[in-house]
Amino acid sequence: MSGFGRGDRGDPFLADCPARLAVELIADKWTVVVLYGLSKGPVRHGELIELIGGISRKMLTQTLRRLQAHGLIRRHAYAEVPPRVEYELSPLGATLIDPIHALTEWARANGDAVLDALDARPEPVAPSD
Repeated sequence: MSGFGRGDRGDPFLADCPARLAVELIADKWTVVVLYGLSKGPVRHGELIELIGGISRKMLTQTLRRLQAHGLIRRHAYAEVPPRVEYELSPLGATLIDPIHALTEWARANGDAVLDALDARPEPVAPSD
C-alpha cells in the first residue's frame, strides 16, 4: 500500500487535502503577483493596480478578498474622510515571499529556455487513417 489513502491529509493531490487548497490558492493567476506587490509593506488598492498592471479593479478586489479570507493578507480600513484602506501581508502570507523570490529567480534563469522549447516544438502530426 502506498500510504496515500483518503485519510492522509498531507498529499496535495487528494481532493480533500488542505495542502491541495493551498496549492490551488497559490496557483491562481494573480495570487503571487499580488502577494509580491504587498511584500514591501502596506499598499492601497489603487497603488496595487498601478504596481501590478494588467489586472482589473474587479479582479484585484476579488483576489484581495480571497487572500484575506484565507489568512494571507490583512485589510486595514482607517476612519478618515475620505476613507483609506490599506492591505498588507499577514505573518502567514509573509512566509510565501521567499518561495516567490525563488520562483522569480528560476523564471529569470530559465525563461529563455522555456520559450526556446516552445519555439522548437514539432508541428502537430496529422492522424493517420
